[in-house]
Formats: sequence, structure tokens, C-alpha cells
Amino acid sequence: MEIVIYSIIGLVALVVGFVFINYVGIFVKSWLSGATVGFPTLVAMSLRAVPVSLIVDARITAVKAGLTLSTDQLEAHYLADGNVDETVQALIAADKANITLNWQKACAIDLATKGTGKSVIEAVRTSINPKVIECPSQEAGKRSIDGVAKDGIQVKARARVTVRSNLDKYVGSALEETIIARVGEGIVTTIGSADSYKDVLESPDKISKVVLERGLDVGTAFEILSIDIADVDVGENIGAKLQESQAEADKNVAQAKAEMRRAAAVALEQEMKAKVEEMKAKVVEAEAEVPLALAEAFRSGNLGVMDYYRLNNIKADTDMRDSISKEGEE
Repeated sequence: MEIVIYSIIGLVALVVGFVFINYVGIFVKSWLSGATVGFPTLVAMSLRAVPVSLIVDARITAVKAGLTLSTDQLEAHYLADGNVDETVQALIAADKANITLNWQKACAIDLATKGTGKSVIEAVRTSINPKVIECPSQEAGKRSIDGVAKDGIQVKARARVTVRSNLDKYVGSALEETIIARVGEGIVTTIGSADSYKDVLESPDKISKVVLERGLDVGTAFEILSIDIADVDVGENIGAKLQESQAEADKNVAQAKAEMRRAAAVALEQEMKAKVEEMKAKVVEAEAEVPLALAEAFRSGNLGVMDYYRLNNIKADTDMRDSISKEGEE
């Protein structure tokens, strides 16, 4: 019995020694930093597969910066697949800049930006130091935003949009791509409403004023501070090109209609020739009936031999006169 008791005591001592050896350094570090984390909490974090050093270091950083964060809050964010270090850094940066940001909102922004190439620390830094967005984006491959004034002249423009993060609306709101698209749409609309390209070149600031008044930052994670036109240039004469294309199209249509009329005329000509040949055939058919009629007249006694000779003489005389008249004409 005593052996069993001693064995249990030895096992407990072994476990305690193991825990002490593994966590004494972390415990002492947290205790000396004023952010004490007890041994039971350290063991529980290990059992939950939470990296102890990460949570303790994050808590020490927060406490040293004057923030009160519990290990439960840090653990919960880690288990939600959040970035604990960046979230704590963002919270500290916001606190030092007198920006209102609590732990729950910081965690929400961190989780919302996951997989987007953004981060909560970037959102806070942009709120502190506004960033400049090129419009159009250099990644899009376009060098300018092109619009056409009412006189048909193309105007090319580039803008720089200065924005600041709106942390209150960051979660669930649109990012830079929407800002770029809206600003581009506003520039194209403003250029299109100008009577002449000269008006745009003379006062490019009108574009920024009109676009800024449209409230393009509604529903986005940013607040637009200013829109500056970086470059304005004249492009092609789109109106003249459109008129040229229209004239070419009209010419092709006219040629097609003329070809249709020519084809109809050719078809009508062929039809008339066919009718002429048909009438000639009828004449030949009628002439073929003359000898039959003469024979019938002979048989019935209505035509005598002398009458037939006289008819031939008249025909020969008529043919002779026709030949004489043709020779005279030649």
C-alpha cells in the first residue's frame, strides 16, 4: 500500500516538475512584466493547442502599452484564425493616435481583411496617415481615364485620390477598387458633360470638385479627403472618326442599294428579251399556218391558180422594193 502511495506521490511530483520546468520561464516573464499568467492557465492553453508564448507575449505587449487584455480574449481571437500580433499592434497604434477602437472591432476588422491582402494594422495606419490611391490603378494596365467632350474630342486624365480609413464602417464595406471605379466614372461623366475639351483643359479642378461633391465614399471603408487631377491631355478626335465611320457605312449602304437596282434592271432586261423571243416564236408559228391556210383555200375553191400567181408577184415586188430601200439607206 505504501508503495502505491509513494508511486502516486512520485507521479504527481514528476508532473508538477515537468509543468514547472516548461512554464516557469514564461510565468516569470509575465510576472515581471506585470501581466501575470498563472500556471493553470498556461497548462489549459497548451491543452487547447494554443501557442502559449504567442498569447503571453501579446498580453505583455498590450499591458506595457497601457491596454488591458485578458488571455481569454487573445485565445478566442487566435482560435477564430485571427492574427493576434497584428491585432494587438493595431489596437496600440489606434490608442496612441487617440482613435477610438476597441478589441472587438479590431478583431472584426482583422477577420474581415483576411485573404484580401489587407490587414487591420494597415487599416489603422491609413486612418492615422491618409494614403494616396492612383486612378486608374497601375495594376490595371491603363495609363489614363478617357472621356469624350460634347465637341467629340477625347480627353485623357489621371487622378490621385487621398483617402483615410473609416474604422467604424470598415467591416462589410467596399475597398480601394470601388473607390477607383467610382472616381473613374465621375471623371468620365464630368468630361462628357463639358461643352468643349478646352473647358476641361482650362479648369481641370472642375473635375475634382464635381467628383468630390458626388459623395463617392458612401458604402466604402474609406473617407475621401481630396481628389487631385494629376494630368490632363488631349486624345483623338472621336467625333470625326465616328462621322467618318458613319459616312463609310452610308456609302456602303448606297452602293448596296445601287447594286440591287442594277441587278433588278438586268433581270428586267433579260425578262424583256425572253418576251421578245416568245413573240418571235408566236410569229413563226403564225407564219407556219399560212401555207396550210393556202392549201385549204385551194381545196375549198376560195383561191384559184391565178390568184396564187398574183399573190406571189405582189410578194416578189414587195421584197424587191424592200431591198432597194435598204440599199438606198446604206
